Amino acid sequence: IKGSGGWTLTRQIEDLWELHPSFDVVVNCSGLGSRQLAGDSKIFPVRGQVLQVQAPWVEHFIRDGSGLTYIYPGTSHVTLGGTRQKGDWNLSPDAENSREILSRCCALEPSLHGACNIREKVGLRPYRPGVRLQTELLARDGLRLPVVHHYGHGSGGISVHWGTALEAARLVSECVHALRTPTPKSKL
Repeated sequence: IKGSGGWTLTRQIEDLWELHPSFDVVVNCSGLGSRQLAGDSKIFPVRGQVLQVQAPWVEHFIRDGSGLTYIYPGTSHVTLGGTRQKGDWNLSPDAENSREILSRCCALEPSLHGACNIREKVGLRPYRPGVRLQTELLARDGLRLPVVHHYGHGSGGISVHWGTALEAARLVSECVHALRTPTPKSKL
């Protein structure tokens, strides 16, 4: 992004308007933070808990029909999953969830009974009914700030992120083009 003339700033804000006039276009990828930042009451967490284990003999991805139980080998560990708990903000691992995950995964791949170094991981997936991928024009006192909203993928982000990122980039390009195009003056 820096090579293309853009830059990234990390700071806490309470209102998207705080970014004006420092930025010409804002891309809002704040996920669950969009409840407060963009006033989006439709977004909520889907709690996900997984286990990471050492099981180097597991070389194949395995998943049940619902996608709730899965075994994903990686370079340093195997991820066992998982949970989808809508509206749950709890970031602490739940021992009962861990037992259920391990039991379900061992039913799919019995050799996992020999897995070691089990670590519990919890995350909150920002979900809303329909990804928010749109441009909003904020305006105050005659000033404008285009915002491209891009969030709410839930657990589908891993499968659709390329397409939605391309669309978000297209929306940003439209905003930049609009900023560079002079507004016709009325001759009334």
